[in-house]
Order: sequence, then structure tokens, then C-alpha cells
Amino acid sequence: MEKIKKIVVQSTLNARQTLDKMEAGGGRILFVVDREGSITGVVTDGDIRRWILKGGTLNEPISKVMHRDPTVLREGFSLAEARELMLSRSIDCLPVVDAKRRVVSAIWLKDLFEKKKGSPKKPLGMPVVIMAGGEGNRLAPFTHVLPKPLVPVGGKPIIERIIDRFGEYDCNEFFLTINYKSHLIKAYFHDSGQRSKVNLRYVEESKPLGTAGSLGLLKTKIKSTFWVSNCDILIEADFADIVQFHRNHSNGITLVGSMKHYTIPYGVCRLDARGDLKNIDEKPEYDFLVNTGVYVLEPEVLRLIPPDRKFHFTELIDVCLKKGQKIGVYPISEKSWMDMGQLEELKAMSLRF
Repeated sequence: MEKIKKIVVQSTLNARQTLDKMEAGGGRILFVVDREGSITGVVTDGDIRRWILKGGTLNEPISKVMHRDPTVLREGFSLAEARELMLSRSIDCLPVVDAKRRVVSAIWLKDLFEKKKGSPKKPLGMPVVIMAGGEGNRLAPFTHVLPKPLVPVGGKPIIERIIDRFGEYDCNEFFLTINYKSHLIKAYFHDSGQRSKVNLRYVEESKPLGTAGSLGLLKTKIKSTFWVSNCDILIEADFADIVQFHRNHSNGITLVGSMKHYTIPYGVCRLDARGDLKNIDEKPEYDFLVNTGVYVLEPEVLRLIPPDRKFHFTELIDVCLKKGQKIGVYPISEKSWMDMGQLEELKAMSLRF
């Protein structure tokens, strides 16, 4: 029964509460049930992501987001029946229901096939650019001594954790754009032996070039779709799904966005056109989709970066839009984004390792 509680959600919850439960259970799918426990729909993390992209808010009831006609298995099903149904419809998980359509268990496709423990994720083999040249002023005084990429998170430099994360997807070609305390970054990789584990190349700025200017130095070096990541963040997401999203939408740039939820701890005054009080909104809640600092880019975009001057990623996006390039956003949840940009965030991030 405890296992069932992790995969079902009441239809009275809203999208944010459903997403929180999905993350707490560590899965990507939940079955929506009524008060009697009978299934009324199914919702995945992809459904919530598409809902956000269409302008939906997380305060809406999950009934607006879910699929209302879920595929189910009846009690007494055979494994052959389950395999055929899941493979023919590309379904990863199916609920098992009784005669009253109450969810009694679930079956996962991965459990129907023999699979080696610790099997690798879908290999991507894409180049990765890590922007590691900034001064990291928000992390002072640590960055007065260490460059931001070498600040430890749970006993390991953040840049090494980023490299490890991409390595899970067979990404072994890395370009590090460096400037501030670059000699320490080079010394670390030389002395630790980490450089021998991956194909690591340095792109050294002669002067600070902003959040995108140094990418222009890679115009002749990268010829295929590639990743860009800031050196102070980690995301927990399906990288292969992000790349598939990027390609399906023919984007020039896909940025990974994170939902951020804010509650104003005061009563907010709403005024009419004359400036008179219309009402007071007590502790209103807002959701924003913010840029995490992780991107997928097409190499053609690099030609739009002007040479030898400071140029920021926001400027690159503006230029792409003016040139008719498609810019996409792949949303992830707030808990899937770890940012060590400030000291308090660094402490919270370290606790997760």
C-alpha cells in the first residue's frame, strides 16, 4: 500500500502539489484518482512541462493537465500482454486496476526486460562548453583565493561535478573558457589527473568577454550541436530528452529554464485606474520560468557573436531572434536546479552531496 501511495495523487491537488509529490517519489509519472481511489487520469513530468510552455500556471488543478483516458491493465494480466501494450504505445509505466478501476499496483517496462544494473544513460557524445572565466564576485571571499570552478561542493570542485554529470551521457569533449585565475584551473586538472579522463581543451580569454563572447573563439572548433553550461550550477534532468526537444523543435538555441515559486509575505495592494484601493491580495504567490545557465546550441549560432568584445548571452538571444532563429525553453522543476551563485545557496547545494 505504501508503494501505491507514491504513484497516485488525488484529483483535488493542483499542478504544483502534484509536481512536488512526483519529485518526492523520484518518478516521472503519477496516476490521478478520485476519493474512492478510482483512476481518472495520468500525468507525467512532460505533461506538466508542456502545460507550463503553453502558459498554464502551477496553481491550476491537475485535472486540467492530466490525460483523461489513461491506458490501464486489469488485475490478472499476463506479462506478454503488458509487454505488447507498453511497447506498442511507447508507455514506460502502466497502472493495474481492479474491477472498480481502483489502482492496486503498477508495472514498469524496465522491469519486464532483463537489464544490467548501472547501465549507462542514452549516449549523446556531444561537445560541452563550460563557461569558467568569471570572477565569481557573489561568492567572495572564497573566490578571492579560488576561481569559482574550483569551489568545492560536497568535497569535490563544482566543475568536476559538472563534467561527471555530462560524462553519464558519454560526453567526453570539453572546452573550458577561462580567464580569472586560469593558472589555478590548469594546475588542478594537471595535478589531479582529471584531464587524462576526458578530452579537455582550454579557451583562454585575453580579456573578459562576457557570458557569451568567449563562445566566438570556438567558431572553427565546434561543428555539431553542443552544450553550454555555466560553471556554478548543476541540473538534474534527462539530458537526452532535452536534446530531443531541441531537435524536434528545430531550435537554434534551447535554454533550460527552471520554475521558481515566490510568495510575497505581505498583503499586496491592488489599485484601480484612479489610484484608489481595489482590494488587498493577501500573500500572493507567483511562478516564474528563469534561466538556469544551461543551453543546447547549433554551431551556426556562433557566427552571430562579434569578435573581441564583451558580449552577453542575452544579447546573443536577441540577435538570434532578429535573425529568425528559433529559441526554445525546456522547463525543469525548481528542485532540479542547484545554483551555488551565493554563499547560502552554496551551503544548501553542498548538503545534497
